[in-house]
Amino acid sequence: MSNKNSAVDEYLEKKGHPLTAEIQRVREIIMNTHHDMEETIKWSSPTFMYKGNMASFFMNAKKHVSLMFHKGAMIPDDTGLLEGDAKEGRTAKFANMEDIEVKKEALQSVTLAWMKLMDDQ
Repeated sequence: MSNKNSAVDEYLEKKGHPLTAEIQRVREIIMNTHHDMEETIKWSSPTFMYKGNMASFFMNAKKHVSLMFHKGAMIPDDTGLLEGDAKEGRTAKFANMEDIEVKKEALQSVTLAWMKLMDDQ
C-alpha cells in the first residue's frame, strides 16, 4: 500500500479493535484497488477518499467489520455487497477473513464504480 497514511496505522494501533487484522485487510484491498485512492482519519474513523468521502469504518461494530459508504445509494452495485435502504448511505459488512476474501472482487468493483462516478461528475 504505497499510498497508505501513517495516521491511519497509528489510529488502528491505538484503537485496539478486536478485528484489527480484518480491518487492515479491507483497507489493503481498497487502497490497492487504485493508486489514487486516499485515506485519512475523519469522524474518528479511518475514511477512504477519492474526489470526496467514499467510505468510513464503523468502529463501534465489534462482531464484524462494517464499512459505511456515505453515498452508497449512488454507486452502481450489481454485486450485492452494499446493504441498506437509507436515502444515501449503504453498508458493506465482513464477518471474518474468509468472508473478506469471498467479497474482495465485489469490494474492488464498488470502489472502482465510486471512482468512475466521481470522474464523470
